Amino acid sequence: MSRRLLLLAHLALALAAGTAMAEEVRLYRSSEAVDPQEVAAILDQSSPRPVKMRSLRLLDDSPQAKAAPSDAAGGGGSGAQPVAPASLALPVQFAFDSADILPAARAQLDALAAGIRLLPAKQAVRIEGHTDAAGSDRYNELLSQRRADSVKQYLVTEHGIDAQRLNAVGLGEHSPLAGRDPYAAEQRRVQFRGE
Repeated sequence: MSRRLLLLAHLALALAAGTAMAEEVRLYRSSEAVDPQEVAAILDQSSPRPVKMRSLRLLDDSPQAKAAPSDAAGGGGSGAQPVAPASLALPVQFAFDSADILPAARAQLDALAAGIRLLPAKQAVRIEGHTDAAGSDRYNELLSQRRADSVKQYLVTEHGIDAQRLNAVGLGEHSPLAGRDPYAAEQRRVQFRGE
C-alpha cells in the first residue's frame, strides 16, 4: 500500500473513532501572545478535568417527549459541554531541517516557562515534537525528537526549570491535529501537556 493510501487509511480510522476521543488542544498562532496563567491552567494535573460528553435524546412521538427540553440545559443546542483543553501547542519556529530554535519563537517559549513555574513543584510536563506528513516516517520521528529535546534544553538552560520535570518525546507525523490537512503548517508544532 502506498504511503499516501496508508495515511488516508489512518485518517479514516481516526475519523471513524469519532470526535469523542478527540482531545481539545489550545493551538496558539505564531503572532499570538502566550498567557502564563492559561498555560498553568491547562498543564495543571492536580485538579480533575471534566470529561467531554454528548447528551442523548430518545426519539419518541409521545406528548411527554415533545414537551421535554431538547437537552439537559434546556437550551436546544447539540448537548456538547465546553471542555478545557488538555494540552497546548505552539508553532515553535526552527531553522530549516534543524532543531535550532529561531529568535521569533523565544517570546512564546518564555511565556510558557513562566506558566510552568506557576505549577506545583512536582508537576511534570510532557514536551511533544510533531511534524507534518511530508518526508519519511523515520526522518520525521528523529527531527521531532531533536526539536522536543531542543525546547526542553531551552527551558532548562534559559529558565532554570528542573530537567526532571520535563519529558521530551518526538511523535513525528503520527499524531496530527484532528480535522486538519496532515501536510498543513500547523501540524509542525510543539505540544505541551501535564503529566
